[in-house]
Amino acid sequence: MGVIIIEEIELKNHLLKLEEELLKPEIRSHPDRLNQLLADDFFEFGSSGKVWHKEGNHINGLSNREMILSEFEIHPISEAAVLATYRIHDKTRSQKTL
Repeated sequence: MGVIIIEEIELKNHLLKLEEELLKPEIRSHPDRLNQLLADDFFEFGSSGKVWHKEGNHINGLSNREMILSEFEIHPISEAAVLATYRIHDKTRSQKTL
């Protein structure tokens, strides 16, 4: 296996671990850890279409949900960036999203 492939596998595993950490209720309700994990200008689109921002701790509104991540993939965009895609099963609301 080439060095680039091994590095990509290691990066994928590392990013998967971080994304799974963000889904844990105890992490989403812990401002100090969220501050470490998320960029200051972070935002995400919820399954409802609502935009959640790190600023103002709006993201911790999702802290009471049990969510499972699957089908995790990374897609290189440049030498310095990848796009991570995955599915989320929100067990609390019986909803699946991409």
